[in-house]
This record gives sequence, C-alpha cells and structure tokens, in this order.
Amino acid sequence: MQTLSPAAIHRPRPRPRADRVLVCLSYCGGGTAPFRSWAQELPEDVELALVCYPGREARYGTPFARDWVTLRDDVVRAVRDVAARPYTLFGHSMGSWMAFETAAQLERLGVTPPSALVVSGGVAPHRRQHRTDVPRSTDGDDALVAWMREFGQMSAMVANEPDLRDLAVELLRADLAVSESYRFVPGTRVSAPLRVLYGAEDAESFGEVERDWKSLADGGFEAFELPGGHFYEPEVWSRMPWWCTEAAPAPGR
Repeated sequence: MQTLSPAAIHRPRPRPRADRVLVCLSYCGGGTAPFRSWAQELPEDVELALVCYPGREARYGTPFARDWVTLRDDVVRAVRDVAARPYTLFGHSMGSWMAFETAAQLERLGVTPPSALVVSGGVAPHRRQHRTDVPRSTDGDDALVAWMREFGQMSAMVANEPDLRDLAVELLRADLAVSESYRFVPGTRVSAPLRVLYGAEDAESFGEVERDWKSLADGGFEAFELPGGHFYEPEVWSRMPWWCTEAAPAPGR
C-alpha cells in the first residue's frame, strides 16, 4: 500500500483540540501559501489543514502526479488522516473539482464524508471542458506566464526572476496536464451539503454555474455570487474562511 508523506498536510497553526477542521485544496499551479493566512481568520475551535500536492513546497522531491486519478487518490489519503474530526472540504478552481471527486470517492470507500463541501471559482465538473479561458499544458512558456500574470497567480517579482518563473511554469504545466486527464463520470454525486462560491466577474455566468452544480448535489445546496473575478477581491479572499465555516451569510458581510 502506498504511504503518504506527513508533508502532504500543512497546518499553519496546529489546533489538535479543535472541534472542526477546514481542509483546503489548491488551484492549478498553486500550493498552500495562498491559504496560510486563513488560520488567523478562523475561530479557535477550527483547525486549518492544507493539502500539499506532490512536486511543490515540502513535497518538492515527490514526483508530480501522473494523472487525475493518481492525484485524487493522493488527496484522498491526505483527507483520511484528518477525518477523525468533523471537517469541511474546500477547493478553489481545479481544487473545486478535486474536492468534489474526493468527497465522492470517500463515500464510495465508506470513509466519513465531509460535514460540508465548499467549491469555489469553478464550473461544475461536467461543464469544465467547455471553458475557453484556461491554457493548455502544451502552450509555450510565455503564454503560461502571461496567463498567470493576468489571473494574479504570478507576482512581478517572480516574473522577473528566471529561476522562480521557470519553476512556476513547470508547476502550472504539470497541473494542467493532470486536469486535462480528468473525465467526469456521469451520475457522480455527493451527499454532503454543497456550497458554491463564484466571482461576479468570472468567466461563466453565475446562474449557469449555480444550476450545473446543483444537479450534482443530493444533500443541502446553496450558492453565492461574490465580488470580483476568479480570485475575487482581496478582502473577499482574505475572509474566505468565514464563507467556509459559517452556516449562512451575515448581513453586510
């Protein structure tokens, strides 16, 4: 049986006595860094657990996943390690499909499913191949850099440092290849309560995204349109933990 490195889970602020866990899955080309500050926003009874995909950060020496199923199984093993306590599973962009497929696989395996599933910035899995704004793994380096700069995944500092830029391109290309191998199996659904978050200025219309995700939910369902584009407005992103752990939006939030 394949074992999983402890580095697959990063806890920015360990809270072993917390009653709940928020488990986060990153987007294509991303790591755990964009989520680490969320630990400061969570109440004391919630621990933040960030899944680190192979080939980056503390798992830099681990080969990239070969395909979607390989990465999903890697994530499933990581999530099983935190499933002893009630947990919310969150994924952004590519992470939204991975969170959905992980929750479905956990159910198939008879493992405790998440108390809630929160998907952010992603069209429904069966609609993902219709997106035209996502680059391909075969695109040139300049095209991938331009895309990351446009969507805020690459800072000017990284873009101007050849070694860092090449590393970011390699990481994005590997994740794009994995994402391109994903094939949604018709009939796949989840029973965990599903919450959909989507940017008002993102590529697809909110109404279509809400309708498509709802068709995959057997349990509770709610969807919210948030200010900004694919990564929302900065203040919205910084408050994302609240959208993951609260039962309903508070007035003015």
